[in-house]
Amino acid sequence: MEEEITVSGAVLKQDVMIPMRDGVRLAADIYFPAPPAGRAEQERFPALLIRTSWDKSNEEWDPVRTYYPQRGYALVIQDLRSRFKSEGDGRYYHTANPWEGEDGYDTVEWVAAQPWCNGRIGTLGSSHRGIVQTVMALHRPPHLGAQWVEQAPTNIYAHEAREGGAMALHMAAAIHNHALDAQELRNNQEGVRRVIEIFRNMGEWLGSTPWQRGETGLADAPCLEDTLFNYYQRGEYDEWWGNENNDQEPYLDRHADVPAAISGGWWDPFADASTNLFAQLKRRNASPTRLVMGPWSHGGMRSDATHEGDADFGKDAPWGMAEFNRVRGRWYDRWLKGEENGVEREPPVLIFVMGGGGGARNADGRLHHGGVWRAEQEWPIARTRKWRLYMHRDGSLKEEAPDSDSPPLTYLFDPERPVPTLGGNMASFSSLPRPEDGGPVLHEIPPFGQRAAAVLPHVVSLVPTGPMHQRERPGLIACSPPYPLLADRPDVLVFETPTLEEDVEITGPAKVRLWVASSTPDTDFTAKLLDVYPPSNDYPEGYHMNVVDSVLRCRYRESWTQPVMMAPGQVYPITIPLPATSNLFKAGHRIRVDVSSSNFPRLDVNPNTGEPMGRHTRLQTAENAVFVDRSRPSHVTLPVIPAQGSRT
Repeated sequence: MEEEITVSGAVLKQDVMIPMRDGVRLAADIYFPAPPAGRAEQERFPALLIRTSWDKSNEEWDPVRTYYPQRGYALVIQDLRSRFKSEGDGRYYHTANPWEGEDGYDTVEWVAAQPWCNGRIGTLGSSHRGIVQTVMALHRPPHLGAQWVEQAPTNIYAHEAREGGAMALHMAAAIHNHALDAQELRNNQEGVRRVIEIFRNMGEWLGSTPWQRGETGLADAPCLEDTLFNYYQRGEYDEWWGNENNDQEPYLDRHADVPAAISGGWWDPFADASTNLFAQLKRRNASPTRLVMGPWSHGGMRSDATHEGDADFGKDAPWGMAEFNRVRGRWYDRWLKGEENGVEREPPVLIFVMGGGGGARNADGRLHHGGVWRAEQEWPIARTRKWRLYMHRDGSLKEEAPDSDSPPLTYLFDPERPVPTLGGNMASFSSLPRPEDGGPVLHEIPPFGQRAAAVLPHVVSLVPTGPMHQRERPGLIACSPPYPLLADRPDVLVFETPTLEEDVEITGPAKVRLWVASSTPDTDFTAKLLDVYPPSNDYPEGYHMNVVDSVLRCRYRESWTQPVMMAPGQVYPITIPLPATSNLFKAGHRIRVDVSSSNFPRLDVNPNTGEPMGRHTRLQTAENAVFVDRSRPSHVTLPVIPAQGSRT
């Protein structure tokens, strides 16, 4: 039932039910500028729209729910269909809902038709709230005026749920966040308890594959369990993945031609999605398009922290909500209010180049990695030079190609002892401590709509995000005594340059080309780019900082749609694209590439058997080989931004 109250700097009308074309009504809270003395209450405002799968009244919106009304905007925050106070038939498929385009269109046009709106609508929001913006823009609502899409995938197959053919397990964890307040569990407290129990055992559950339908903590929320198994077992790109709600990339020629700003982070799993969306819209649309990429993890651009993971990037690195609101507000002021503030004359690309710091350990115990902001005119950067470095059998990485027919480098990949995830690009690996470890007691399950708010503030990160020194450590999944450097593991191949004589900036996506063989019909190969600091008083063994990594599941080496198994012992060329990044490798450092076959729990572990995806019946150790000879010269191609006097 609609209710109007006054909050700081705004008038709030709660639970406004907005009708969709099929009669379903979606709940929204609408914040209006508080009228000063003598101003008509029915003044018409531009409107900003957030469509969310999280509760529209969540405290995360506190920094925006008063900021924008105070700047003369009406702010509409809406629960998605079948979420929280919105109507629906209870079906909710995480980020794979086929009705979001039409619901978004209908909402924009309803807002534009209201007597308090001047007909100019902007949208904002991150992650899932960014996905629904892009899907809605494919339907071109006439009154859509501007967008700011923050850290959102545009291809769930490539960016979110699967990567290089492997499952990105952070999405298996994230689905449980959404399940707490699933309408399917509205009146099912025992079902919610089972979801909470998975939170308390997330590490063990992630390693308990293959999962079985009806036996997971989502069994009482069948739509979300269906989504989990689509993510897990649907390894080939098919019609389900190709729907516009899952993959907007094939449909971007339909995207509304409106000013669009895209922001992301180098430690966000959707860095490629952000940079690629900018490049596509810049090429296709006449309206201004902007890109901002910072040294942030998922959600990090809203934080005031100067660090991610174990590395600190300096006082200029964070934006925080104050700066984000200011910059985003100028964007909307220009396109929704018509203010001549000059944003269209500013450089369209702003990136943070990580690195350049002194490398000492700061007072918080973090590496001073440093970095600087820099404006650019395009993405990819036009002056980029491709630098090819070849892998050699002695572990060197250099410009000269191998000149002999040396034997390959081999290692055993045991899926029961995977290489542990030590930092990287991930979105959500939440674990709930047990009561004896400081977690909530939860004698009673909170009411529907309040469960996520009661549980999620208590969760801790199960897997660190961002940069880390690449040494195993106690308390992390898949790590075990004596906690070696990853470089010392027998199942990790290490290729490293000589000490750099000058600074080298790598900005953009890199590519690893390998010639490989395996004793099994299917296996994975992973590649990781690292910035290796020299030994120092603070870091006697040096600091091996991960920069970016990825994977290829070999059955997909030729096609995402038609898998082809490997013949044991046969040599195949494969390519592992690495997501975009920006890092300055300082003189005195080394550039390193690690090659292996697992990265758990960031990625699911290949059982090496070639059985249907997610339905394996056994595990098999693979003997994997990487060739580094003159006829099969495995190498990495790096996007270098040349500096004056650089050899590259």
